[in-house]
Amino acid sequence: MTRNQRSTLTQWGVFALGLVILGVTLALTVRWGALADRFFKWDDFSGQFPQIIFEAARNTLIYTVIGFSGGLIFGLVAALMRQSSVPPARILATLYIEIFRALPALLTILIVGFGIPIAFGAENLPSFFRSLYGAGGFALALVSGAYLAETIRAGVEAVPRGQVEAARSLGMTTTQTTRSIVLPQAFRVILPPLTNELVLLLKDTSLLAVLGVAIGERELTTWGRTFSNSIGNYTPLTAAAVCYLAITVPLSQLVKYVEKRTKAGQR
Repeated sequence: MTRNQRSTLTQWGVFALGLVILGVTLALTVRWGALADRFFKWDDFSGQFPQIIFEAARNTLIYTVIGFSGGLIFGLVAALMRQSSVPPARILATLYIEIFRALPALLTILIVGFGIPIAFGAENLPSFFRSLYGAGGFALALVSGAYLAETIRAGVEAVPRGQVEAARSLGMTTTQTTRSIVLPQAFRVILPPLTNELVLLLKDTSLLAVLGVAIGERELTTWGRTFSNSIGNYTPLTAAAVCYLAITVPLSQLVKYVEKRTKAGQR
């Protein structure tokens, strides 16, 4: 038996022993009957469908799309401002990025959700912004935009400088060079982290519950918590978890696929 074979056999042995120890520990310490009764009652689980999909899962996706779309806009503008030759623009973009990356997302949601109506008057705000779709989506966009700005900036800086100089030598303006040469290549480089940020943002939609959710605006976590409280059982949270997995697992696989395609295209 070679050294590599002995090492592999040892690793399998340690892994199997660990599984046995873990299994015995869980079997002796976990109250499986009580856990199943509180989290896995089939009647309560099946009773969540299909309403949890048509309302909670749908709203989760809507909040994600609004937050990510707005975040892309904020992030792109902030990234380009960071590259600007105008010092005030660079300072403003830096302040935005550093502040919203430093603040907890929950605190940002609270400030936006309650601060803006106080500052401008709730009656003066558009009806869309008075709903959770507008206020919550805007708060998520501010948070995601700060992170996406740094991702986009990294992608812009990854574009070879020679291509920019070549475009300039052909008479292209800075705007034309950025739009036609820099950004297409930058987004190709940062596509995997952008997709990963989308997955993270989808899970952050659960934080919107702190703003108060009306009937029809509930996302998955709020749905699970609301119905768990109403029936005195946590099975609706399990149903919400299954819905999250049904959404995030395919997205995670998409991230891996995009990364693989990106690496293959760079060879």
